[in-house]
Amino acid sequence: MTADHAVSPTQVGPGLSRRAQRFVEVDGIRVRRQDIRRHRDAWIGNGIPAAEIDRAVAFQDRWGGLALPPAPFYEGGPRILDADCPEGAAAEGWSFPAGTCRVSMAYGFMIGPDGAFGIDAYRWTPLHASTDGWVESLALAAHARRWAKSVTRIKGKAVEALDLGGYEPVPEVQGVTDTWWRGKDSLIALYRGEAVGLDAPQCLEAHIYGGLDEWGLHGG
Repeated sequence: MTADHAVSPTQVGPGLSRRAQRFVEVDGIRVRRQDIRRHRDAWIGNGIPAAEIDRAVAFQDRWGGLALPPAPFYEGGPRILDADCPEGAAAEGWSFPAGTCRVSMAYGFMIGPDGAFGIDAYRWTPLHASTDGWVESLALAAHARRWAKSVTRIKGKAVEALDLGGYEPVPEVQGVTDTWWRGKDSLIALYRGEAVGLDAPQCLEAHIYGGLDEWGLHGG
């Protein structure tokens, strides 16, 4: 797989924080993306609504071919953001793939009927309200790892016992099951998606980035 060019933040459009824009620009690469428009007639012929194909095309135009560094959870996340054939039904709504996993997983990364970015395992589990939120979370994790004096990972019941008093949610990650919290000198990432999607409480995990100064907490 050969990178075509480095990614400019303008290539993913407006909406990202400056921190996430820098992350995409510096750490992301764009590889050749598939042209899903050529499948439009065949997909419509198989009963897929045109509006759902248009959603997948819009995702592909913005995010398709974007390869980012591994996520700190979900076995690194998608290898490359890449849309494909929508699937679903009128009653349950339509989703489409957001990119294949880096390793073999019990779930796939999907874009849900309302545009949320999530995983489809035993049940559909939105992680962030949009793909922007997923990218913001990756960018914040990379930033926090760089500036934190300590990084602590806790699992299961220890996560449930976390005291978030004095913390506030980090809004740009658009958390649904996954959320980020900002305290006086630390950031906490709560990864609930696998615990919910796989009905496996033991998969609940949190990463605590400690010893952060003002730049570490808010940089970007």
